[in-house]
Amino acid sequence: MKAVTDFDCYADSYDRALGEALAASGEDRSYFARGRVTWLAGCLRRMGSNPRHVMDYGCGTGATTPLWFEILRAETVVGVDTSQRSLEVARRNHGSERVRFLAAQEYEPAEAEDLAYCNGVFHHIPPKQRRDAVRFIYQSLRPGGMFAFWENNPWNPGARYVMAHCAFDRDAVPLSPVEARRLLRSAGFTVLKTDFLFVFPRILRAFRPVERLIPRLPLGAQYQVLCQKPARNE
Repeated sequence: MKAVTDFDCYADSYDRALGEALAASGEDRSYFARGRVTWLAGCLRRMGSNPRHVMDYGCGTGATTPLWFEILRAETVVGVDTSQRSLEVARRNHGSERVRFLAAQEYEPAEAEDLAYCNGVFHHIPPKQRRDAVRFIYQSLRPGGMFAFWENNPWNPGARYVMAHCAFDRDAVPLSPVEARRLLRSAGFTVLKTDFLFVFPRILRAFRPVERLIPRLPLGAQYQVLCQKPARNE
């Protein structure tokens, strides 16, 4: 993940900085967060997967936390991050007996989670350290557990524009869907599908229903690689 000191500096201004970068889309971060979790929930439902225990890897200030309970009906959530300041904000705003927020070095992978999720995290991790990060997630999941890997699509001009205008993304190293799949497979995951979301900005929202028909086309500003840790007998 990105250096601790960097995101410590943005913990209190993260929403504002991201909002400024997303302004061109006409939407705020909650629109995209809800869209990601809703899409993921649909994918899992069609596969007959019903995860109860969720890891949010690179959780930041924990803004996605309520959606795990509202949309996915999770029982417990653990948020993991490297930024202590972000974790403090997350605990203050979203902490409860069902939610834990831990520094990466405090979380001990124990094959306990049903689902792991990350969004826009890996473009902040130096490429040489990415496989270790994926292995950390792999070891945190139970056999048969699912990993929803979300990233910004470097093939999409809008995504590139947002990253170029986002204060904490300017030193990011994007990774393509091809690179993401290769990375996930190298850690032992089975890649199930790749979907692309968020094609149309708000000004063209009348066309958004079309997005549900073309998720395999690499047009959207973000993509999800949904993968699975093999079961023991595989």
